[in-house]
Amino acid sequence: MTTAATDPYLLETSTEVDASPREVWEVVSDLRRMPEWSPQTRKMLIRGPIGVGTRSLNLNKLGWRVWPTTSVVVRYEPQRAIAFKVPINGTVWSYELEDLGDGRTRLAERREAPQGTSAVSRELIKRFLGGDEAFSAQLERDMARTLARIKGVVERSV
Repeated sequence: MTTAATDPYLLETSTEVDASPREVWEVVSDLRRMPEWSPQTRKMLIRGPIGVGTRSLNLNKLGWRVWPTTSVVVRYEPQRAIAFKVPINGTVWSYELEDLGDGRTRLAERREAPQGTSAVSRELIKRFLGGDEAFSAQLERDMARTLARIKGVVERSV
């Protein structure tokens, strides 16, 4: 499922995982493992336990382009949802789990920019990442890949 056509600041995709929300949560809530799943995330450095207020320093890469960001966890509901905000561009990334019963979980990844993105972010996307439309399409492809990787890790461990 994608939403960029109706709202350029909201991207969302989901998948069904053959595992309980508890089993999915054990994997998806460990943000230190983000580089295993996300095609763009190379590092996510976190100190201490993960919960609301946890901060991270991140390194992202797309092709030859490399950029650092920071993030802060803004939502942490065990077995339901985790979200982190990237202050420099105003985006919020989240993972939400829905219990489908029979040991299955719907896992959704969402990228929201409730107030749009920052002027700096828009200019960098325009100059270096192909513009909003191309970059959003890339993000949607990468989000689908991220969820597929998480699904694979979880289902192999069940």
